[in-house]
Amino acid sequence: MVALSPSLQARLSTPLKIGSFEVNSRVLQSPLSGVTDLVFRRLVRRYAPESMMYTEMVNATGLHYVKELPKIMEVEPQEKPISIQLFDCRPDFLAEAAIKAVEEGADTVDINMGCPVNKITKNGGGSSLLRQPEVAEAIVRSVVQAVDVPVTVKTRIGWTDKEITILDFAKRMEDAGAQMITVHGRTRAQGYNGAAKWEWIARVKEVLSIPVIGNGDIFSVAAAVKCLEQTGADGVMCSRGTLGYPFLVGEVDYFLKTGRELPSPTPVELLQCAREHLQALWEYKGDRGVRQARKHMTWYAKGFNGAAELRGQLSVIESVTEGLELLDRAIEQLDRQLSVVS
Repeated sequence: MVALSPSLQARLSTPLKIGSFEVNSRVLQSPLSGVTDLVFRRLVRRYAPESMMYTEMVNATGLHYVKELPKIMEVEPQEKPISIQLFDCRPDFLAEAAIKAVEEGADTVDINMGCPVNKITKNGGGSSLLRQPEVAEAIVRSVVQAVDVPVTVKTRIGWTDKEITILDFAKRMEDAGAQMITVHGRTRAQGYNGAAKWEWIARVKEVLSIPVIGNGDIFSVAAAVKCLEQTGADGVMCSRGTLGYPFLVGEVDYFLKTGRELPSPTPVELLQCAREHLQALWEYKGDRGVRQARKHMTWYAKGFNGAAELRGQLSVIESVTEGLELLDRAIEQLDRQLSVVS
């Protein structure tokens, strides 16, 4: 059973202040490429109405050369609080993109300085900026001057275990005008392997005056509480723990506010959520949405008899009808199993 210490509850009982902007939740949904589109955010928002959501990361250079905003920048007017995440290595392009993000409705603008993927880092974006702190500083200063909403940064602790530079880097971001920093407790070399080194998040918190958000290995309410206790962070950001589980942000938020745990969704409820997710992706993106849904569907199909077979079937669906039929059949089988047991 998870316990919320009085000191932690007191520390987190006030709104999260990001510059002049306040968020009534200390739990944030991480930006995830290919995941946190409008459809996914709606599901997370249902269970975490006050949490900050993030779009997928947007390429500022690509944005410079197009007349219409890409679909990944689309946010709904009622979708608050919302941040649009940008990536690039060009301060002027990022400033220009930030202006468009604010026009689109962003409450904050987040700069990705942590993505470890080669196609991002080889062009100077993402975590490669950890090795170019002067460029990173110039980016933050440029974006801060361009927009009147808070500018935030999401990054990692360093490039390799022998090149952990986060303390100096984070201070530079604060001095350049960043109003909040999210620290993923892994190096670029780690990718998503090994344990997140939360001790570095704690050290960042000691040297900064702006809010520090802990990220990495937040897969449960217990993990979120442990991270907050160990690091002294001002909040936590849930990332991979929400894949196929859009309930997580809301579960953590509810616990931090009440000290009580919500009951976990049943396998039937998970598949019903998957069904809604598939249908909504198809309605929003058509056949492309169905193709994108394949990975989501496999993430939902876990933890019950027949899950492995269902995952294999869902991973190759060609139409929304095929996917819905598979899910409906699985839900019916689970309901039948439950009725036999009861």
